[in-house]
Amino acid sequence: MKLYYSPGACSLSPHIVLCEAGLDFTIEKVNLRTKETESGRDFSAINPKGYVPALELDGGEVLTEGPAIVQYVADLVPEKKLVPPAGTLARTRVQEWLNFIGTELHKNFTPLFNPASTDDIRNAAQANIARRLPIAATALDAHPYLIGDSFSVADAYLFTVLSWTGFVKVDITPWPSLAAFVERMKARPGVQAALAAEGLDR
Repeated sequence: MKLYYSPGACSLSPHIVLCEAGLDFTIEKVNLRTKETESGRDFSAINPKGYVPALELDGGEVLTEGPAIVQYVADLVPEKKLVPPAGTLARTRVQEWLNFIGTELHKNFTPLFNPASTDDIRNAAQANIARRLPIAATALDAHPYLIGDSFSVADAYLFTVLSWTGFVKVDITPWPSLAAFVERMKARPGVQAALAAEGLDR
């Protein structure tokens, strides 16, 4: 398998899950401005959506969208228990978190990275984030990870989004459980391996 990524982007989430899964895979960096991969391939031909992540399977098929990729990868190694079994309420809870992080957190960070965003747009995004972060913080007040005592693929996604806070001046200190979660995640070997591979461990 090959993961197409951009350092620190949302592709970090499946990168972490691949490392946690212990599967054989390679990575290839994508320049999202030029849509060219590190080896000179046209990324738009690989993923017509034009953004990372994209996971090229050994048979040549390509999966896109982080929440789908992380569940696919986790299901390849059920013994690792990176996601609960399909059809269970616990699995649906993970999907609930993946959807919440994607639609309510991730998408509200997007305007903060866009230099064309107006102050009004930035302020609205900041306000939305401030309303959503306490929901994750409350879950992490109760237990170390989003769905309990064990890591799941949803934690990789939340960690990725929280890693952006320093770049766009979102203060998470009002929620100590979020800061503690980030440090807990940084201590995981799978997270360390992904960060190092993307040059983010400095």
